[in-house]
Amino acid sequence: MTGSLSGSPAVAQSELSLVLSEFARTMLTDFPLQAILDALVQRIVGLLPVSGAGVTLIGEGDSPRYIAASDSRALRFERLQTTLGHGPCVVAHRTNAAVLVPDLGADEQFSAFGPHAVAAGLLAVFTFPLRHGEQRLGALDLYRDKVGPLNDADMVMAQTLADVAAAYLINAQAREQAEASVRRLHHLALHDALTGLPNRTLLQQRLARAAHTPSRGLTVVLFVDLDAFKTVNDTHGHRVGDDLLVAVARRLARLIRPGDTLARIAGDEFVLLYEDVSTNTDIDALAVRVESAFTAPFTLPRAELELTMTASIGIAHAGADSELEDSLIEEADLAMYEAKRLGGGAHRRADLRDTSFPGTRPRRERELRTALREGALQLVYQLIVACADRTIVGVEALLRWDHPTHGPLSPTGLIELAEQSTLIIDLGEWVLGQACTDHGRWLDTHPDTRLSLSVNVSARQLVAPDYVGSVARVLHRTAMDPTRLILEITENVFLEDSEHVSTVLHDLTALGVRLALDDFGTGFSCLSYLQRLPLSLIKIDQAFTTSIDDTSSGVVIIAAVTDLAHTLGLQVIVEGIETAHHHNEVTTLGCDYAQGYLYSRPTTAAAITTLLATR
Repeated sequence: MTGSLSGSPAVAQSELSLVLSEFARTMLTDFPLQAILDALVQRIVGLLPVSGAGVTLIGEGDSPRYIAASDSRALRFERLQTTLGHGPCVVAHRTNAAVLVPDLGADEQFSAFGPHAVAAGLLAVFTFPLRHGEQRLGALDLYRDKVGPLNDADMVMAQTLADVAAAYLINAQAREQAEASVRRLHHLALHDALTGLPNRTLLQQRLARAAHTPSRGLTVVLFVDLDAFKTVNDTHGHRVGDDLLVAVARRLARLIRPGDTLARIAGDEFVLLYEDVSTNTDIDALAVRVESAFTAPFTLPRAELELTMTASIGIAHAGADSELEDSLIEEADLAMYEAKRLGGGAHRRADLRDTSFPGTRPRRERELRTALREGALQLVYQLIVACADRTIVGVEALLRWDHPTHGPLSPTGLIELAEQSTLIIDLGEWVLGQACTDHGRWLDTHPDTRLSLSVNVSARQLVAPDYVGSVARVLHRTAMDPTRLILEITENVFLEDSEHVSTVLHDLTALGVRLALDDFGTGFSCLSYLQRLPLSLIKIDQAFTTSIDDTSSGVVIIAAVTDLAHTLGLQVIVEGIETAHHHNEVTTLGCDYAQGYLYSRPTTAAAITTLLATR
């Protein structure tokens, strides 16, 4: 039984409209393409005077590939063309025009396909190209078990249905490309671009998993920092330094078991996470193995060099009878600084249960509170420049603490320490007030300077009572122009109370303050935030800038994010610019602003004053 659109034009148009409406509703969904095309060829048989229908994709080299058929006979005809590599679908694809064979038995064009098809009961075939602009995708085959042409109306409808199939194929390809980009983005967000190792974010996820996994053993972190790595970069260049980091990563990777983690969390800093370690003796053995990994020199073939290196190693662990805290990495970091203070090439161990260790959290919290009260903290500033001409357009305020015993502490660890207590509220208000005061001094000296000021804001600050009021009071007290202030937030602020945070952010913009989404690409819901938050800028994470040197993925992602941001009316700051090559690439890609060591390392407020004068 075959259908027809030619009996009643009004009914035919109504039925076609219904089919098109049904399929349009699935266009923007993730409904499987195969199911959609299977349903489409089934509906075609009901709409047109044909006994079967099939869809075949044709790639480069005219190699056909069957993807859908209305029944077993249509499937046989589709597969026959695929097997022969020839038939009406190939010709329609090549010529981008319909191929009409109303009497296949009398046709001489398809000498290989025709006799086989006729023997199987196929008497007529009508093939329509699947096309999208200049792009050719394959063909829609319509089969009949009787001789005779299609009328003009049926021909028009058949090509319309072929165009519907082509639209779904294009949509599926776009969806696959988008999903692949998301997978690449997710991988880059969790892995170091140079070594391919897990980064800090993935390491913390693994640590959190370990904290919630029943274990009778110890969880151990070894924090490894290369000694005198800066000398390697200064003497031999960053390319040799990168090769050395890759060589170190490969050697350390031999020391971990399946299920353990080796991560690179910063320049020359590696962390090994071991789970379910039996005894303290085993911990010492792990430290000795890591130290032994630096006994032999590292061979760097590209530079034809052999370098002998040592490392300072900090160890921290928590037992099954104690709560595994996020500060485990911080403890190992501080222990590493102790080892480095002893001369390097050694290891130092901390135990979270050992309250005498100088880096334990309660003591550090007291010391940080004292440092804030006594003015021992300081701010440094890193330049933000316009990509087009490297004009200084702003600075980002960064907190630093030079510990009287341990020396400069990790900025990340410092903020994490403050966030674990209410100290972050007082600390954040001090940072904002000091930064606005410094900004006012710069403008007093250089009143014509259009200089923005970026300050980081944590999740704990945003959910604190009257945060907007505290910002307003700082702006009033320092006479800061709110339009010059940029508050940088990260996606983790929405782990607290997204509805409340959203209200706070809108209230901040009502003050005139601008908002930037920091570390863009390292979270999991970036696009939804761009759509619903009152953002002015996004900052592309330095992980994607670093990957410019290693793969093309960094360039592709930065370009895509920049285009998306501009479409939404946002400006883009790209972080981690360390070379002229980085600068040229992001400028070509259309990024608005850039930040990184190429332009300046973090420097003092006084140095910014001098820099503004010289420029």
